[in-house]
Amino acid sequence: MNGKDCALGCDVDEKDIVTVNGERVTLPAVHKYYLMNKPKGYVCTVKDDKDRKTVMELLPENVGRVYPVGRLDYDSEGMLIFTDDGELAFRLTHPKNEIPKTYLVRIEGEVTEALLNKLRAGVELDGKRTGKSKIKIVETDKKYTKLHVTIGEGRNRQVRRMFESIGKEVVFLKRIKIGELPLGSLERGKVRSLREEEIFYLKNL
Repeated sequence: MNGKDCALGCDVDEKDIVTVNGERVTLPAVHKYYLMNKPKGYVCTVKDDKDRKTVMELLPENVGRVYPVGRLDYDSEGMLIFTDDGELAFRLTHPKNEIPKTYLVRIEGEVTEALLNKLRAGVELDGKRTGKSKIKIVETDKKYTKLHVTIGEGRNRQVRRMFESIGKEVVFLKRIKIGELPLGSLERGKVRSLREEEIFYLKNL
């Protein structure tokens, strides 16, 4: 250690240089993981060229350098992960992994199962068909319908555009789950650290 022999049990701190058989020993990177309940009226970027409020403004000052994983559009809210772990960010966002994300969606009026079946089977957006989705009506009357929508893709404004394709406008959209990890009771605009078991779950989705 630091050019001297070190016996087993010797105290070492992060400033010390430790080598074994001539190879330097480094500590594994310690990453940060946070969960936010994003409110509407914020964009998921570090800086916005239109000078809109960004989700970075909602992070506590002591979180260090972390970045939002994926996006929720300006008018959407809900579950958003922040981390400096590039491997996890890639895993959660790359289309090939098809990580399921569930949204609470509210549309005006009623919708038939026949129309929902079109969405479940996939619709064409920008010349490319969407993957299959899971859609369940959770509450409805003649004025509105609330649904749970689960998709494995992350195209720009995908859920909103899916409903537009069947003539329905989304008036409220909130991401409530990534995989089976729920947003839970976290208040709108608040942030908390992810627990060890939650991090493990996301890494093994």
